[in-house]
Amino acid sequence: MSLSVSAVDDLPSDAAQRPLVRAAGLVKEFRRVKRVSGRLGGLRTLFSRDYDVIRAVNDVSFDIHSGELVGYLGPNGAGKSTTIKMLTGILTPTAGAVSVADRDPSRERKANALNIGVVFGQRSQLWWDLPLRESFRAVRDLYGVPTMEGDRRQHELVKLLDMDEFLDAPVRQLSLGQRMRGDIAAAMLYQPRLLYLDEPTVGLDVVAKQRIREFIAHVNAERGTTVVLTTHDLEDVEQLCRRIVLIDHGRVLYDGALTELMARYAPYRDLVVTLASPADVAVNGAEQIGRDGPVVTLRFRSDRVKAPEIIGAVTAAHEVVDLSVAEPRLEAVIGRIYTQRGLPESPA
Repeated sequence: MSLSVSAVDDLPSDAAQRPLVRAAGLVKEFRRVKRVSGRLGGLRTLFSRDYDVIRAVNDVSFDIHSGELVGYLGPNGAGKSTTIKMLTGILTPTAGAVSVADRDPSRERKANALNIGVVFGQRSQLWWDLPLRESFRAVRDLYGVPTMEGDRRQHELVKLLDMDEFLDAPVRQLSLGQRMRGDIAAAMLYQPRLLYLDEPTVGLDVVAKQRIREFIAHVNAERGTTVVLTTHDLEDVEQLCRRIVLIDHGRVLYDGALTELMARYAPYRDLVVTLASPADVAVNGAEQIGRDGPVVTLRFRSDRVKAPEIIGAVTAAHEVVDLSVAEPRLEAVIGRIYTQRGLPESPA
């Protein structure tokens, strides 16, 4: 069985002007049978019509346009995976609406499948006992990719992801990093317009993580592939995403530019200076927050004064051996937001 490639091109003429992905007031509820205590509790539960309602996603709305690379972030249980499953058509919303390339994913699953690639970090779409090369052939056949075009795409992906040495190994023999590269390549063989990546670097070593990050950046920049990335590794986000959507307890807490979030809620920078001899440092626009012998740490607000100004003032008054500027980490900012269950107050 193969999917008709004509469905990919069967789009309204003005589709490029509209969001590729639109979520409007998405709600997803799950029902769970209530537990009844007591001697006959198990029997009563078996036949009970009483349910607890769990709202996993609660009025989530956002648009994603073609070519964006968006980080969709949240702690465990925040509703990320449930949202992605509604966007891919695996789940149907309890309320609200979702469209991908002007289609309802759950109603038009076959057409939607041609527009999207999906990679789940802990679940593989590859055939376990087949060589990786044969898994790629099966994916190409499933999606109706013409032989010559498929050969060209596969060769390009194998080169970009450096998979030559294990292309003929059974998938079950691959390391986690090799299998992840294979999964990502399989998801790109039919050139989907939209790629969902769920924890693509989980459990990988530093080298494997960087190779996958570079590939994601490449397909987004060079091919215009829209990417929605869910991850707990915030280095993925810092390196790849310009926009992030933060979700917690099923609600969107923040949707906007990563740079804006950092500027608003982490405006401070630390200048660490090693002096030729121990001394305190006093300069306008910065506060000394620590000193250990000749090493002095100054804190300043980057939205009010620039690092070169502080550095210039310090070097004019002291003999400096070394210095560095410590940037705030996204992990600390996101952790603060989740801890407070909302955005912190904008600093004065």
